[in-house]
Amino acid sequence: MDPLKIHSMPAAFRRPIMILAFTGWNDAAESATTAARYLTASFSGEKFAEIDPEEFYHFGLNRPYTRFKPGSETEKEIIWPATEFSISQSADLSRDVIVGVAPEPHLRWRTYCETIIELARRCEATLVLTLGALLAEVPHTKPVRLVGSATDPDLAARFGLRPSRYEGPTGIIGVLNTLCRDRELPAASLWANVPHYISGIENPKASLALVKRVLSLLGAEADLSDLDEAGRQFDQNLKEIVAQNAKIKNYIAKLEAKDTEEEGGSTPGQSDLPPASELVAEIEQFLRQQRPE
Repeated sequence: MDPLKIHSMPAAFRRPIMILAFTGWNDAAESATTAARYLTASFSGEKFAEIDPEEFYHFGLNRPYTRFKPGSETEKEIIWPATEFSISQSADLSRDVIVGVAPEPHLRWRTYCETIIELARRCEATLVLTLGALLAEVPHTKPVRLVGSATDPDLAARFGLRPSRYEGPTGIIGVLNTLCRDRELPAASLWANVPHYISGIENPKASLALVKRVLSLLGAEADLSDLDEAGRQFDQNLKEIVAQNAKIKNYIAKLEAKDTEEEGGSTPGQSDLPPASELVAEIEQFLRQQRPE
């Protein structure tokens, strides 16, 4: 059975860019998937294809859920963790935009990625752009730092990507980008650095940074007022928390100093920051204490 299901293939394409984001390991504070969904909504994307989940997910780990069918109070349906693709061919865009959002699959990653590449080929995509977010020792008070990679140096320079020196375990994004390179399909990956000490809540500032970079690459505009307002509220909430807890305040001051040194090109020495687990536990405890009884 072919896992790729195309519901309505457009008659023609305009140099599509395919943008992908995955929940889970690649999506700290849900920043990447929020950005991808925001782009879909901004460009009025319409679902046109999906990947059937049967071969790629362990349903005991990522369970489907039930809901009542629209307009019915008695008949239910099962919602599976599928990979869905939308396309926007708006006249306001100089090229088509395909957006895919999905949970990171559990099984058969190579087959899954080949299925995405097959769709990209059939849609004549000129670029596959993956969005991600990673936890890092960065302060929330500084502009969101973006890093990434591309299948060739010229592409990286055009995207203004700061190369990542990361080596270690990878997610579906790393596998997909490598297979795109091997298949000679241009690909790039854009990641937002998310403060590790607030990993448990959505980070609209990181999502906004990703959206803005994608818009600049597309030469397009979108209404960002919702994300802007969410970012301001995010900053205000954290400002109130920091003001009431000296330990958190001191930690963030150290992060700011460390971040400034790295921006200036200094080689960071041995970090005197406390272990991340200690600070996360401290913040979680503080937030619990602020909740009304």
